[in-house]
Amino acid sequence: MDKGTASISKKIQTIGYGTDGKGTEGKSLGRMEFEREAPKSNEVLLDILYCGVCDSDLHLLENSWGLTHYPCIPGHEIVGRVTFAGNDVTKFKIGDIVGVGNMVDSDLTCSACREGEENLCEGPHGPTLTQGGYLFSKGSDYNTFGGYSNNIVVREEFVLRIPEGMDPASAAPLLCSGTATYGPLKRFNIKPGERVGIIDIGGPGHIAVMLANAMGAEVTAITPDETKREVAFELGAKNVLISTNAEEMQKYSGYFHHILGTAPDSYDVTPYLGLLRRRGNITVMAMLGPFTGTLNNFSLASRGLSLAGSMIGSIAETQEVLNFCAEHGIRSRIELIKMEDINKAMERLKRSDVRFRFVIDSSSLQAS
Repeated sequence: MDKGTASISKKIQTIGYGTDGKGTEGKSLGRMEFEREAPKSNEVLLDILYCGVCDSDLHLLENSWGLTHYPCIPGHEIVGRVTFAGNDVTKFKIGDIVGVGNMVDSDLTCSACREGEENLCEGPHGPTLTQGGYLFSKGSDYNTFGGYSNNIVVREEFVLRIPEGMDPASAAPLLCSGTATYGPLKRFNIKPGERVGIIDIGGPGHIAVMLANAMGAEVTAITPDETKREVAFELGAKNVLISTNAEEMQKYSGYFHHILGTAPDSYDVTPYLGLLRRRGNITVMAMLGPFTGTLNNFSLASRGLSLAGSMIGSIAETQEVLNFCAEHGIRSRIELIKMEDINKAMERLKRSDVRFRFVIDSSSLQAS
């Protein structure tokens, strides 16, 4: 018998907030009811407690990347409680507080998956995203509905354990922003005292500052927003560089060993290359699209610089960052909202009017 109720319907009734995509793309989210497939023997059913609101949710709603399938229900920073576990589930039991990030499946047989990089799955469709279906859809209309809902069904291998004592609401952003920034920082192989710059102190960036600081780096917050100076110091930055100030940019010329770019919208990367010391490297994550300006390879080649891209993290890295944050007392800064306020939150997100992450209290969805 499955570990849960004695029997479970073939369909799971679900309430969510999304859009059918009719009319203007990216229009207001509204209440939707739909059915999820019942959990298979290797899957768990979660009641969702909290869900983070990510910039990529907004991009998905507005079809900024040309990948959106409608109807669309966003949400991929999910913390929930296990309410049903299939017969073959061994890692989780009823009542466990767990997380679900960017992925709910992958082929698990390609070389990337076998090497623990499901986020880089080389199967026909890439990883199956928590919202919006396949990452590389190649004409498929396969869709998945995310965490702006009251429940979700997930394959066991893609469920994360929330460390005991960690606040579940503030854990939600770690499932995307946390792992997306932790992976590149880990690959920097930071040595104590190395100088790391973090571009954009928003949802991912504020977590990156705390992570890099805990790894022993001398952290500089790089932001165009003077109002973020004080909070950057509170997060653990030793320096703050205002990127619109030409004198400050010149002062930090050739200064950094590593730079992590966390800004979600297109920008010119060339000025930041000038901040790197020889053999330095910059990784751009969060921004999925062309750079503004023209990137001249001489900027890289003349000083042996490296420019890399990064997107979502693997399951192992996601669990690792959860454990790392629990060990080091790192807690994302959040503003808790009710589901009925999601459209106001989206408008504020467009204006960068949040410090630093909206998180939906999913109990409000039932109440609404």
